Amino acid sequence: MTGSMGPSFDPARIEALRASLAEPTRSPTPPVKPSGRPVWQQAGLVIILFTAMLYAIEIIDVVTNNSLDDEGIRPRSADGLWGILWAPLLHYGWGHLIANTLPLLVLGFLALIAGIARGIAATGIVWLVGGVGTWLTGAAGSVHLGASVLVFGWLTYILTRGIFTRSTLQILLGVVVLLVYGGLLWGVLPGAAGISWQGHLFGAVGGVIAAWVLSSDERDARRQRAVAA
Repeated sequence: MTGSMGPSFDPARIEALRASLAEPTRSPTPPVKPSGRPVWQQAGLVIILFTAMLYAIEIIDVVTNNSLDDEGIRPRSADGLWGILWAPLLHYGWGHLIANTLPLLVLGFLALIAGIARGIAATGIVWLVGGVGTWLTGAAGSVHLGASVLVFGWLTYILTRGIFTRSTLQILLGVVVLLVYGGLLWGVLPGAAGISWQGHLFGAVGGVIAAWVLSSDERDARRQRAVAA
């Protein structure tokens, strides 16, 4: 009696199966991670480009007869709300900008070095809190501008984030920064005429808020470890 033996007994199929079993198993090729700059290089590049942008804006301001100086925060004025966006980018002349440059470079770099995205988020919080606080409390008829709101915000952000995260390295960094730049904190108090102490004060408040908000993941992890223990 003759008939088909079925596909399971196909000689060609059996030979292919034997060949596949005899072939040595190959380990999967590991994924190739894209190369990139170290975080410290990224932080340096970002803050240098930001500072260069401030100089470019000041050049435009000088060329246009200081027309940008009116775009700062005008307290409790509806039009002055736009100044919350622009004020940290504007300065009253080269002396004002030059005085802010070194603290901007140093403190901005230190704020970004723990993570670019986190540092930018902290800057956004400082920018908003500092601007809104200045708009609410500044003297009527005044115009507030300058990157010092960021300087004070980055300062307090660096000083307090180690406390919230309980990171020894960040606490030590905060101590060093306090020793070098701690004198700036006197600028949150009313002082010389023409100095926006409101911007300094609320920029500093924004830095503390940023440190608290952006350390929530570390605080949650610490609480979970404490519960598990």
